[in-house]
Amino acid sequence: MTPEPPLSADGALRFYLESGVDECIGEQPVDRYRQPQTGAAPDAAQPAAPPETAEPAGAVEPSEAPGTSARPSKGPVGGEGAVRSAVALAREATSLEEVRAALAAFDGCPLSKTATNLVFGDGNPEARLVFIGEAPGAEEDRRGLPFVGPSGRLLDRMLASIGLDRTQVFISNTVFWRPPGNRSPTTGEIATCMPFLERMLELIDPQVLVAVGGPAATALLGMGEGVGKLRGRWFPYQTPRMARPVQATAIFHPAYLLRTPGQKRMAWRDLLAIQEKLGDI
Repeated sequence: MTPEPPLSADGALRFYLESGVDECIGEQPVDRYRQPQTGAAPDAAQPAAPPETAEPAGAVEPSEAPGTSARPSKGPVGGEGAVRSAVALAREATSLEEVRAALAAFDGCPLSKTATNLVFGDGNPEARLVFIGEAPGAEEDRRGLPFVGPSGRLLDRMLASIGLDRTQVFISNTVFWRPPGNRSPTTGEIATCMPFLERMLELIDPQVLVAVGGPAATALLGMGEGVGKLRGRWFPYQTPRMARPVQATAIFHPAYLLRTPGQKRMAWRDLLAIQEKLGDI
């Protein structure tokens, strides 16, 4: 069998990027297998220590150092317990800044362990129009802002075409941390972030809500249809704490439009419909 040629430098970089490695934290690689082990090996003659009692789920950890206050209830990572913890934390927030602070203290979503930054939102906290995408990408993760990569720049141009910019709208995502390798967020990750997103929308109280892309439309509208069938239609969106329903629709994701420029004609029609809806309300 002919041996495979060695991987080129370009090939290695592509492999790392596809695996989710997009940042270098040291100039030289570290071989962990060659590092000396810390601590002495346990004496075989000594009996094993009894197992520690497991901490109950959702328990609040003490502060890490004297003089520091304990973080709000973190909750277990993932699962129904994390969703319940997220609901409790989000319910207490009375402003967008408090929602952001609750998210920064929340450890229930496993994405927060692998992401570089929390990507909360961008724009006007009193906006009449809100856009919700799927998840942050690599550039968003580095800068801590949603839609700042190539698709974000296209979204900015789309807004400008109907006389809007980021100072007049609010933009966020269904999850607030980048999934490793730009994979799609799982239903569990979306469910864990959804209480914070719902509280955000309650506090902004927009008049029009736009789901950007199919996954965001599924999460917000609960529809199993694709964007191609949802776009151009309007649906009521309301949480139990909203005084009135919000007019909601879906549009193609700018990343999709970059790959399929032929659909920009449909996207232009959707933008005009959004502009008309804002004028009617």
